[in-house]
Amino acid sequence: MRGRFITFEGVEGVGKSTQLVRCAAWLSEQGVEVVRTREPGGTPRAERLRNLLLERGDEPMPPPCELLLMFAARSTHLENLVRPAIARGAWVLCDRYTDATYAYQGGGRGLPQRDIDSLVAAVHPGFWPDLTVLLDAPVETGLARASNRNGADGPDRFETERREFFERVREVYLMRAAREPRRVRVVDATGSVDAVARLIQALIAPLALADR
Repeated sequence: MRGRFITFEGVEGVGKSTQLVRCAAWLSEQGVEVVRTREPGGTPRAERLRNLLLERGDEPMPPPCELLLMFAARSTHLENLVRPAIARGAWVLCDRYTDATYAYQGGGRGLPQRDIDSLVAAVHPGFWPDLTVLLDAPVETGLARASNRNGADGPDRFETERREFFERVREVYLMRAAREPRRVRVVDATGSVDAVARLIQALIAPLALADR
């Protein structure tokens, strides 16, 4: 079976992690080798960079620093986990990828798209998911869900951003979906967990059938 790369995107609280787990279980039932991962993170070095990116501290993190750390984590993640897994025929399901960088660092932080484009060209030119599932819900819905899930450590550095930040993030996500409708598929995330899972399975099924 051909390896596949499927990413899950969306603002905070839309259910990416939940739906990724559900999708992985469904694919495993079909006999597919599934690798679950996330960005930033996914490998030991990338997870250490994730901690730097998410931790709240006294020293502000300039947006260019944030962007460079994202791509540093992405580089080691791709080379040491994602590409080898796909090469052996596994399906890699990833919680966030470069679409998130355009949305969060581009839309949210206001960094120029050309800066992100240049890092894409350096780190993964032409390497994009077979399918990107964009889970979409109103920002207030996502933030309310996210606030209910925060653990003992409280919200991370991104989760403390203002609503306007996430509105800009969502806007860029939807713009990217409009520009690449074949790759980036928008799924209404306001329904029940089961209903959303069925919508995602309907999007992924053609990829599985194509490999048989």
